[in-house]
Amino acid sequence: MQSVSDIRRTFLEYFGKNGHEIVPSSPLVPRNDPTLMFTNAGMVQFKNVFTGLEKRAYSRATTSQKCVRAGGKHNDLENVGYTARHHTFFEMLGNFSFGDYFKERAIELAWNLITKEFGLPADRLLVTVFSEDEEAAGYWRKITGFSNSKIIRIPTSDNFWAMGDTGPCGPCSEIFFDHGDHIPGGPPGSPDQDGDRFIEIWNLVFMQFEQLTKDERVNLPRPSIDTGMGLERIAAVLQGKHNNYDIDLFRTLIEAVAHETGVDPDGPQSASHKVIADHLRTTAFLIADGVLPSNEGRGYVLRRIMRRAMRHAHILGAQDPMVFKLVPSLVHEMGDAYPELVRAQPLITETLKLEEGRFKKTLGTGLKLLEDETKALDAGGTLKGDIAFKLYDTFGFPLDLTQDVLRARDITVDTAGFEKAMDEQRAKARAAWAGSGETADQAIWFDVRQKVGATEFLGYDTERAEGQIKAIVVEGKEVPALKAGQTGWIVTNQTPFYAESGGQLGDNGRFVGANGEAAILDVQKRVGDLHAHHAKVDKGELKVGDDLAMSVDPIRRAQLRAHHSATHLLHEALRRHLGEHVTQKGSLVAPDRLRFDISHTKAISQDELRKIEDEVNERIRKNSSVDTRLMTPEEAIAAGAMALFGEKYGEEVRVLSMGGEDGQKYSVELCGGTHALRTGDIGLFRIIGEGAVSAGVRRIEAVAGAAAEEHVRHQAQLLADAAAVLKVRAEDLPTRLQALVDGQRKIERELSDARKALAMAGGGAAQAADEVRDVGGVKLIGRVLNGVPGKELKGMADEYKKKLGSGVVALIGVEDGKASAVVGVTDDLSKSLSAVELVKAGVAALGGKGGGGRPDMAQGGGPDAAKAPEALKAIEAALADAK
Repeated sequence: MQSVSDIRRTFLEYFGKNGHEIVPSSPLVPRNDPTLMFTNAGMVQFKNVFTGLEKRAYSRATTSQKCVRAGGKHNDLENVGYTARHHTFFEMLGNFSFGDYFKERAIELAWNLITKEFGLPADRLLVTVFSEDEEAAGYWRKITGFSNSKIIRIPTSDNFWAMGDTGPCGPCSEIFFDHGDHIPGGPPGSPDQDGDRFIEIWNLVFMQFEQLTKDERVNLPRPSIDTGMGLERIAAVLQGKHNNYDIDLFRTLIEAVAHETGVDPDGPQSASHKVIADHLRTTAFLIADGVLPSNEGRGYVLRRIMRRAMRHAHILGAQDPMVFKLVPSLVHEMGDAYPELVRAQPLITETLKLEEGRFKKTLGTGLKLLEDETKALDAGGTLKGDIAFKLYDTFGFPLDLTQDVLRARDITVDTAGFEKAMDEQRAKARAAWAGSGETADQAIWFDVRQKVGATEFLGYDTERAEGQIKAIVVEGKEVPALKAGQTGWIVTNQTPFYAESGGQLGDNGRFVGANGEAAILDVQKRVGDLHAHHAKVDKGELKVGDDLAMSVDPIRRAQLRAHHSATHLLHEALRRHLGEHVTQKGSLVAPDRLRFDISHTKAISQDELRKIEDEVNERIRKNSSVDTRLMTPEEAIAAGAMALFGEKYGEEVRVLSMGGEDGQKYSVELCGGTHALRTGDIGLFRIIGEGAVSAGVRRIEAVAGAAAEEHVRHQAQLLADAAAVLKVRAEDLPTRLQALVDGQRKIERELSDARKALAMAGGGAAQAADEVRDVGGVKLIGRVLNGVPGKELKGMADEYKKKLGSGVVALIGVEDGKASAVVGVTDDLSKSLSAVELVKAGVAALGGKGGGGRPDMAQGGGPDAAKAPEALKAIEAALADAK
């Protein structure tokens, strides 16, 4: 028997041998189609190639594409578990030609694969074509030898594919497999075509037209091929099964469910086993592609799927969370083909365990309320909408989960009443916001949020995506458009741009629409989960409803990631070297630096800083993975995680661990920022500054990655420049500088001694007013000393005091147009005369303020050196008054 893995591999290798590029599956969150909630077909990742907006290095491709249909127009959720072929997650095998081969080669490749490689008998196959496509019918007759009776012409849109109301389109050919006359149903196009006997296994789309308007269609210059074959369907055929849930992959998952619950997988509750197996795949792949449960958008769809699986686990009698225990079985089955499952296994497991634990706590109460409210209802009855809303609002029951619970009893829900209750709650929330004290220009964001919903953040795993403009705000008011030269705030349905939060600055980048382009200068969060992009339009016009190509500045983002991850490692290294009292008091994560404020009562020594820096670089060199888990804040903190950036945390938090090895953890933090994938991506780390911010708070400044390299390069250049000036080798620079400093100090000492000797001798630079004057019975020496710096005056004053024995010394030093005044009072007079009061009089005459010191020696200065003689007279007058 060919396993699912064998079939997938055979398909890809077959087309690889026939000149096709084997392209990995794109993520389930579309990066190039803002109109889609999830990737739902193999051609989604090639949409822009088909339309000519994007060029690839190949003209033929083949993929096994992950797909989800569980929201919006393509929603198979309600049928899952109750039919043979409905899934929320499935794999679409496909081959694509971008203007290369066309109908004949596509039909030939498909026919050879299914009849020769897969070995399906031709007599069990039939095909359909669009009724007007005689060309395709002719190729089928030529290649297969089929008679016209096995080439069924379908006149409806079932066999004509279109990307939208306008754009590429073309006829289809579908290949059907006949499961046998023991199964009810007729061939396609017959009255009983909806039976299960004839099953479509492959659809070949011949993309040959472009729909310009509703009534105008032209030929494409380079017609293309887009095919899709459900892996689960072809696996069922090749494994001799009629029901997709009987193939090996599903059977492994279903038996894992049976093992955990002890319930027969083929008994009366088989549907629950199938629901859990299907929803496990959807949940795991969505989480691996960056979707986490929430109450909005994709996250809400994920939560609905998770909780539906969990309710069926409850139906099977599971008393404790058990869905998370199935993850290893899934990873074993599909991890080789999709390594992202292996990488994200811890996150998938934690997310499921967390969600199921929380849901278990409310499930019993919610089901009891539902039972009480419906016990009087018979089959065909209707549950009141306000009760359904209470279940949603209070117990986290999505509306469709309530509908699913009641389905077995044939009871419906008043959905109009549900929506009315929802609108009433929104009105109350709006009123509460209006009275919250927010400014009027902030209140507009609540209205925008209510109208367009939360922004889906895609930036954890991509820097490029497409989005759609949902609102534009300028100066607190919504506007329909922004034109060239204008700035405003743009809100999109999804974005790869990180909004400033937790110390990390918002991303920069560009928006490009069909009619305009804008530079994104900043991104801010509004009302919690709305990303507002500060845009300056530099070309054309952007308006509400436009589709955009959104690209984050990759270099700036890489530097932000490096500095953010380095901050986590720095925090842990600080705690290990300085003590566990170290906690974060503030932070900045910028592209060119990081700043980290911590609680610490004393300066961090250079030796400590060196050891901390060395440890961070050691952890970087280990190149450990940066792992993400989802937990409640309480569980995360209990597990040793720290709330690094003081964010407002919701019911679930991202927990990042990095820097460890051999299963040992190093840094474990709560953080919603963007980070390096591995610590080695951070590059070099350097601490460039440390100092006090306030009492008990120290600030560390550092650089990482390219910024650290530039810092080192700059420091090296400064060293080289200094060595060149002194004409020595760089390694000899410290010795040479020390010799220069020592020589300079010796010269300064000799010069000071010479000035002092000259001043004491009464000649040269000294201008003497009488050598010794008598002022009220107190001897006074007063001199103006030209070219003598203020720092030398006190030493000279001490010498004069010794010479006097008893008296006052007043010296005015003049240098570079400024004057310094020093007054010295001998000890025997310092109790009756204050040098401070005397020097203040001189300082005032020099145009300065104040002056201070001790009663026996005081100093001050002023800007007007020309008033030096007047300063001496002022001091003398003050001395006379004091006596």
